[in-house]
Amino acid sequence: MPEKKTQRAASKDKREGKSPSTQAGEYVHEEIEHVRKGKHGARSTKQAIAIGLSKARRAGVKVPASKTASKSTKKKAAHDEAASHEHHKPAATRSRATTRALKKEGHKAASKSALSSHARKSASKRSVGSRSAAAKKAAHAKGAAGRSAAAKKAAKTRAKKTS
Repeated sequence: MPEKKTQRAASKDKREGKSPSTQAGEYVHEEIEHVRKGKHGARSTKQAIAIGLSKARRAGVKVPASKTASKSTKKKAAHDEAASHEHHKPAATRSRATTRALKKEGHKAASKSALSSHARKSASKRSVGSRSAAAKKAAHAKGAAGRSAAAKKAAKTRAKKTS
């Protein structure tokens, strides 16, 4: 069950007209925090992200499965989306079994280095044009004041490195 804080953040993102992936990011972030705090573990960074996306879909965020996803992943995504309309309590035995299995997993999957290498790996699979377009869109979305603040921060960082 997602935390109220996460649900509020995701609904705020939706109200602001942000994309479903941004809304789902709130649930993924929550899952990463759970792994970091030791609530449970994850075998890999990919698994932690998948759990977060599943939670998001069950909460009603319309996140489609990726085009390159396997049949089983697409089927699970469709099932999660269908489950967002049903409000039944999950089977206690099954829920307990899942939690116990996750508790046995490690916590390195949510480390900064693991997340960083996952991001690099994911980005390398995208085309240069796609990455460039995403960067341009991000810069545009930041606004003039945001870009100015980022430039000042970068200048400060460069100044620190030279001294």
